[in-house]
Amino acid sequence: MNQIILHRIYDKSITPEGIRILIDRLWPRGLKKEDANIDYWFKEVAPSSELRKWFGHKQERFEEFRLKYLQELRNDEEKCQKVDEICQMLDENNVILLYGAKDIEKNHAVVLKEEILNRCKM
Repeated sequence: MNQIILHRIYDKSITPEGIRILIDRLWPRGLKKEDANIDYWFKEVAPSSELRKWFGHKQERFEEFRLKYLQELRNDEEKCQKVDEICQMLDENNVILLYGAKDIEKNHAVVLKEEILNRCKM
């Protein structure tokens, strides 16, 4: 069974084989595109700019951010399409969701993984 792996794009540790998808709306600071080692950049699946700015990586806002972002993932047609694409990729490969956030437990990648697992019935 294939899995979804969350990996901070700045972390140089070795990740398992899989399709590497950057899921941030903005390109990670200080990272050259040729050094990124990504297969896809799905910036469309990232939280809206308004939601991202409101959250500001403040831990106390995470639960409300989570609910608002899940709502975006379920109601925005473009985001829904990207989640469906990831589900299709999971049929054949591991998928590695790459993100830039410093907090590895309270970030949009965690919420996106939750929605993918829910939607793909894994």
